Amino acid sequence: MANEDVWVVIPVYNEERVIADVVEHVRETFPNVVCVDDGSADQSAARIAGTRAHLVRHPINLGQGAALQTGLSYALARPGAKYFVTFDADGQHRPEDAERMVEVARSGEADAVLGSRFLEQAQSVPWLKRAVLRLVVAMSPTARKMQLTDAHNGLRVFSRRVAERLHISMNGMAHASEIVSFLAKSDFRVEEVPVTILYTDYSKTKGQSLVNGVNILFDLSLRDRG
Repeated sequence: MANEDVWVVIPVYNEERVIADVVEHVRETFPNVVCVDDGSADQSAARIAGTRAHLVRHPINLGQGAALQTGLSYALARPGAKYFVTFDADGQHRPEDAERMVEVARSGEADAVLGSRFLEQAQSVPWLKRAVLRLVVAMSPTARKMQLTDAHNGLRVFSRRVAERLHISMNGMAHASEIVSFLAKSDFRVEEVPVTILYTDYSKTKGQSLVNGVNILFDLSLRDRG
């Protein structure tokens, strides 16, 4: 089966309205999906259980970074797993973009492939989110060093070598900057690929505010000082 060596990791927190549809859409392209229910208070786990995705549950909410690490650890233990996709649960990401990114990794051009909203279609990004994302890049030395255009895109592809060495310690949203920092300090080849984000009314309610963006930078500064 195509993409049998790919595992899609979806962190889930209170996404009962959309998660089953997201999973089924992803599985049309990628048969192997693991959802990490991060202590949801709604019926997210039950919706996932009704699909053919693998389900791992956190008994309490630990944060998206923790959910991603749990999912990557689970996927790494699956036989034949070579490529790992991180994918949001709110319906913003497109499986066809993920598939193109996997092909870049398969070609040997990159060990890590990061999706970017700004390489081709920045005009489709809501202005407040665009401001937050540009601020994060501008204030992040590692993002500037790597010349990234979109340091906080949740759509990523890692080779097995990258996934085995990546250990996410920032449980909350600051994990995205932690991943960029890890890649910047490594010898891995990193490529950005343009992707389209589907900003629905539902997904917009899940986005990061400007204050949260500043909080992410503050959390990272405290970690770096420690």
